[in-house]
Amino acid sequence: MLNIIWIFFFISAFITALFKLLYLGEHTIFSEIMAALFAMSKTAFEISLGLTGVLALWLGIMRIGERSGFIDLLTRGLTPLFSKLMPEIPPHHPALGAMVMNISANALGLDNAATPLGIKAMQELQSLNPDKNTASNAQILFLVINTSAVTLFPITIFTYRAQMGAAQPTDVFIPILLATYMSTLCGLLAVAWVQKINLLDKIILAYLGSFTLLVAGTVYYFSQLDQADMLFQSALISNLILFTLIIIFISSAAYQKIDAYQAFIEGAKEGFQTAVIIIPYLVAMLVAIGVFRASGALDLLMNALRQGVIFANLDPRFIDAMPTALMKPFSGSGARAMMVDTMQSFGADSFAGRLSAIVQGSTETTFYVLAVYFGAVGIRNIRHALACGLIADFAGIIAAILVAYWFFA
Repeated sequence: MLNIIWIFFFISAFITALFKLLYLGEHTIFSEIMAALFAMSKTAFEISLGLTGVLALWLGIMRIGERSGFIDLLTRGLTPLFSKLMPEIPPHHPALGAMVMNISANALGLDNAATPLGIKAMQELQSLNPDKNTASNAQILFLVINTSAVTLFPITIFTYRAQMGAAQPTDVFIPILLATYMSTLCGLLAVAWVQKINLLDKIILAYLGSFTLLVAGTVYYFSQLDQADMLFQSALISNLILFTLIIIFISSAAYQKIDAYQAFIEGAKEGFQTAVIIIPYLVAMLVAIGVFRASGALDLLMNALRQGVIFANLDPRFIDAMPTALMKPFSGSGARAMMVDTMQSFGADSFAGRLSAIVQGSTETTFYVLAVYFGAVGIRNIRHALACGLIADFAGIIAAILVAYWFFA
């Protein structure tokens, strides 16, 4: 899928530029495209280089959290909920632990750890699946929860915002929490409706009710503030929560006599390696997007969407962040590059820059997760997994737009 998108950017750029040259007489269009080609490759490398320190910092901190048992604590806390949502899984089956650990790793932003844990969970679920070619109810629910991106600690987004010059890189933290909650809730409701899961079970109600009350309380609190106070309080609370988590990780490690410093160094090394690894991917996608933008093809697409929004008598400011939203279900690296391109074009603290970051944090790469997780166990008939995953994506994007207008418009 990523290969198709990448080729599409280049072919579309070439066709658009050729049209402008032959019919509009824009003789400099190919010079502009080549300038964008080289400029974006340089920009991609500089961004990746600048990410090294911040990635090393955050992955070092998250390694301390992992070693101190925070993921294990989340696992024990969420196991009763999954036992009720997936009654076909026997109590204490390895699939429960693998699923909760995967979701916990995703929630904490440990992408590298989350993927192998997710594949392990899918393999354990496959061992219970009577039809090996068809996705089971439990596999579908697990996958939809993954694609709805339960994000409590969006490290990567903070990192890119810091690198792109945001005054308060974490000021999108509360908006991301609200948007990802709506994405996950809608994905869960869609699966529950198809699979006839009893959401009125007292344990399920207790968990969902607690989460909902927390989100509702957050919404109520911020609804009482004017916009200036809302932005101030959002940044303050976000930074307080994040730094408190860091202190909890370190304190827990000290209490358990874990070498927090060594754990940090190990995670920081991984952060450095990650920064190096993403260079070719970021170069590939930013160059393609830069060519697509320089040719005018991206402007044509966005202007068509903008005219439709204006015709519907709606505010069109969110359109500038839509490339990230449109890319997100297909490619995580593509959406990340779109987010970076939006922040670079409009500013990290612009409405479009912030909205693209919220969109990036509110949903996951549905088609990629489908391909990797189901492909790992040979599932061919995915049943309602794609439809429910896209419902979660759509809900997350709509929620991200509404929350962005509420906080930053």
